[in-house]
Amino acid sequence: MIEVVIDSVRASLMSPHKMVILREADQDRYLPIWIGPFEADAIAMELMGKTAPRPQTHDLLRSVIDTMGARVSHVLVSDLRDDTFFARIVMDRNGEKVEVDSRPSDAIALSVRVKAPIFVADSVMDRAGIVPEEGISELFEEQGPVAAEEDLAAFRDFVESLDLDDFISE
Repeated sequence: MIEVVIDSVRASLMSPHKMVILREADQDRYLPIWIGPFEADAIAMELMGKTAPRPQTHDLLRSVIDTMGARVSHVLVSDLRDDTFFARIVMDRNGEKVEVDSRPSDAIALSVRVKAPIFVADSVMDRAGIVPEEGISELFEEQGPVAAEEDLAAFRDFVESLDLDDFISE
């Protein structure tokens, strides 16, 4: 198992999908995983220290785990089959190891809430991990953990400044 940290959550301009980029804790190797917008928002909000006015799904899951007397030990991105990642939430309940199947996005959103470490199976990192070309890793580091909103700010300003009447032909 390889310990990873969340490098960033990114948005695609071409689709509603977002991506979480995991970085090997002591290496310059990354694992990008496409995730849904709700899970991306759940991860990004927690990383930014923001809370929703009402508990979200991952907050509910944390509460259920606490109420059941368990503790999340870690999450593991455990497999990659047919371009789909699989994960496990590993918990300890009174000395008993309990594993629950999960989508990686949900497992990661839970891990940031309970401050549990994230791991990736060696075989998954070997198949899907990437080592960026020189200069790319510095770009990732400069943008910080939740870069999508900042990346889009200039584009948003441009779109908002457009006068659509200029494009209407009579």
